[in-house]
Amino acid sequence: MDNVISVILGGGRGTRLYPLTKERSKPAVPIAGKYRIIDIPVSNCLNSGLNKVYVLTQFNSASLHRHITRAYKFDNFSKGFIEILAASQTIESMDWYQGTADAVRQNLRFFNQPNIDFVLILSGDQLYRMNYQEFIKEHIRMNAEITVSALPAERKDAQQLGILKIDEQGRIIDFTEKPKDEKIIDSFSLPASTFERHGIKAQNRTLLASMGIYVFNIDILNEILQETKKSDFGKEIIPDIIKTRRIFTYFFDGYWEDIGTIKSFYEAGLKLVSPTPSFNLFNEKAPIYTNPLFLPGSKIHECKISHSIIADGCIIHGADIQSSIIGIRSIIGQNTLIKDAIVMGADYYESESNFRANRFKRIPNVGIGNNSHIEKAIIDKNVHIGEHVTIKNVKNLEQFDAENYMIRDHIVIVPKGSVIPSDTLI
Repeated sequence: MDNVISVILGGGRGTRLYPLTKERSKPAVPIAGKYRIIDIPVSNCLNSGLNKVYVLTQFNSASLHRHITRAYKFDNFSKGFIEILAASQTIESMDWYQGTADAVRQNLRFFNQPNIDFVLILSGDQLYRMNYQEFIKEHIRMNAEITVSALPAERKDAQQLGILKIDEQGRIIDFTEKPKDEKIIDSFSLPASTFERHGIKAQNRTLLASMGIYVFNIDILNEILQETKKSDFGKEIIPDIIKTRRIFTYFFDGYWEDIGTIKSFYEAGLKLVSPTPSFNLFNEKAPIYTNPLFLPGSKIHECKISHSIIADGCIIHGADIQSSIIGIRSIIGQNTLIKDAIVMGADYYESESNFRANRFKRIPNVGIGNNSHIEKAIIDKNVHIGEHVTIKNVKNLEQFDAENYMIRDHIVIVPKGSVIPSDTLI
């Protein structure tokens, strides 16, 4: 795999994940207690033998840069690297990235390296495992110019996906984005035999959906991006060149979830706490790598914990934790109930001087105080929550903005570093 460059698209402002992206880029958002979203595609690359990786981002990239620098280091005898390419003004372009294709176009000079034949383009906001070697081998076997990874989808999900039509060889012959017309959906439906030829059971799935993951021959990528100024691969470029380029599909039938919105991020996160989750963090053959923080094991005193993930370095006293994720360095007080919640933890432990400063400012310490109730919420890092606090969307609001919290899709989000005083009811 030395002839492959991997490019992870970090996305724009991350507005769909706001306020989790208020102070960080989307790939740097914490997930599963101790990881960051960027760890998912990077780990897929490393587990597939791909160690030449670029991450493209443009907003709030400082924490992402710090995480990657600390987490991924290659020895002097390796040709591997993981580098961030943040949007910047150049002689060729004075603009921010305008889309997926434009981001790649502005950085082509980094990808046009000696002995590089293929460019693997990945999304930075998906939760899945894939062996990219198999993907690239299929691309080579079909003598494709471009290969699009796709997964079977049910008809009811068509309006949220980009749907592909293929011929008997697996070549893409048509594409439609989020179709609503039933006749169009009918025209894109595939027989069960199409899936079975690729070793996949149809199971009432009749459509093929693009995952937004591509392999390009590097010379073809250069040609396409020079021929057009269009800015997005999925919505514009791929549909435009289907008739003139050899574009094939790679069938994928594993767990895959888009985690680019608050609702999908929350739901995918809480699925990880089940006894047998579809995305298994305990897979030793394909581990998820991250920054080794060297934290102590968590201290848990007289707690009731069920179906939950407790990350490293936590101190929890007498709490009841149900179906939740508790992130690194979380401090949780006595008689506190946490249910169906994602608590991201903290970046540091507070010292005595911090405690004195908090008392002077009349704010709680970092963590969750005694006798509190947190339910169906996302608590970002370094949040100060006092005692006798209830956060459970008691008014059942779908959307709401306040100074120190927000509600999206009925989920309460407390942004990073916020202060929730004692006796607050949300």
